[in-house]
Amino acid sequence: MTPVVQAPRPLHEIYRTPLALLTDLYQLTMAYAHWKAGTAAKEGVFHLFFRQNPFAGGYSMACGLTHIIDFVNAFHYEPCDLDFLATLRGNDGNPLFDDSFLRYLSSMRFEGDVDAVPEGSVVFPFEPMVRVRGPMIQGTLLETPMLTLAGFPSLIATKASRIKFAANGEPVLDFGLRRAQGIDGALPASWACYVGGVDATSNVLASKLFGIPCKGTHAHSWVMSFEDECAAFMEYAKAMPNNCVFLVDTFSTLEGIQHAIEVGQWLRRKGFDMVGVRLDSGDLAYLSQQGRKMLDRAGFSQTQIFASNDLDENLISSLKQQGAKINVWGIGTKLITAFDQPAMGCVYKLAAWRQPGGNWHYPIKLSEQLIKISTPGIQQIRRFYRRG
Repeated sequence: MTPVVQAPRPLHEIYRTPLALLTDLYQLTMAYAHWKAGTAAKEGVFHLFFRQNPFAGGYSMACGLTHIIDFVNAFHYEPCDLDFLATLRGNDGNPLFDDSFLRYLSSMRFEGDVDAVPEGSVVFPFEPMVRVRGPMIQGTLLETPMLTLAGFPSLIATKASRIKFAANGEPVLDFGLRRAQGIDGALPASWACYVGGVDATSNVLASKLFGIPCKGTHAHSWVMSFEDECAAFMEYAKAMPNNCVFLVDTFSTLEGIQHAIEVGQWLRRKGFDMVGVRLDSGDLAYLSQQGRKMLDRAGFSQTQIFASNDLDENLISSLKQQGAKINVWGIGTKLITAFDQPAMGCVYKLAAWRQPGGNWHYPIKLSEQLIKISTPGIQQIRRFYRRG
C-alpha cells in the first residue's frame, strides 16, 4: 500500500459543533465518580484493540489515528456543553452533576500521552492500536470517542485492503457514497478506503476534505434522457471529451459497446481518446471478454473496461479466475458498508494504574469467555521482519 502522505481535514473544520460530548453518558458518570472519590488524578494506562480480525481474514488495517489526534488536541468542554450537562437529572429529579464538577470540566485539557501504530498499519488481534496514558479521569472520558474514531474506519480500511489485494494491482474506485450509512458513514469511510489502498473516490466532498483523487462516469439516467443511446454518448463526448467513460448496459451491453466505439472514433477525429466503458450488470466475465475483443478489433486496445455491480473481493477473485478482461473496479455497497461484517469489535481496556508517584497495579478483566479476558500491563508492540 502507498503510504498516505496527506492528513485529512481536522475534525473541527468538518463538524462545527463542539465534539467533547461525543461520548456515552457512563463515561461522564464514571468521571464524576472519580472526581467525587478523589481519584481523578490517579494515573491510568488504557489500550484500544480488537479481539478478532474482521471478514474471517488474517489481518486488519489500523485507521482513524489522524482524527483521534485531532480530537485529543482539541479536547475541551465549551460553555454550551456544560450548560447541557447541567440540565441532566438523576432519578430523584436533582441535577446529575454538581456545578463544581462542571466548573472542573470547563478547564480540563488532555494532559497525558497517546501512542499508536501509524495510520494504515497492518495490525492483529489483541495488539494495542492506541495506548493512552494519563490522569484516570481523562483516559475514562476518551474511551467512547476513540472507539468511534478508530473502529469503523479500521473496518472499512481492512475491507478496502482486501479488495485492492484481490484486484492484484489494478485500480479500485470507491463508488459507495450513495449507499453509505448517512453523511457520517460516508466521509470517514471514503477516507478509510483511501488508507486501505483504494485509488480514487466518487465522493466529491471527501476529495475536497481529504485530498483523495476524484473519479466518476455517468449514470443510466443520462442515457435514458435521450432518444437513443448513441445520441446520449455523443452529447456526453461533446460536453467533456477528455473524460469519456461510457456506461454501456442501459439497454443491451454489447450494442452499447458498439455505440461507444462509434463515438470513440468521433473523439479520435477531434484529437481525444475514449477512456473506457463501464459494465454495471449481467455476466461481467463474458461481457468483458466480448467487449475486449470488440474494442481491440476497432483499434481501442488502450480503452479500459470498468466494472461495478455489487462487487467485493470474493467476486473480483471469481471474475479473475473466469478470465474477465476488467481493468478498473468500481466498488460501492459492499465496501462502504463493510457489507459482510457491520462492526470491527474494538474495545478499550484499563491495563495499569497507580497513585501519583506510586507503584503500578496491573488489573485484569476476567470472563467465562476466554476471548474477553484482558491482558494486564503497559503494552508495547514489537514487529519482527524476516526476509524483508
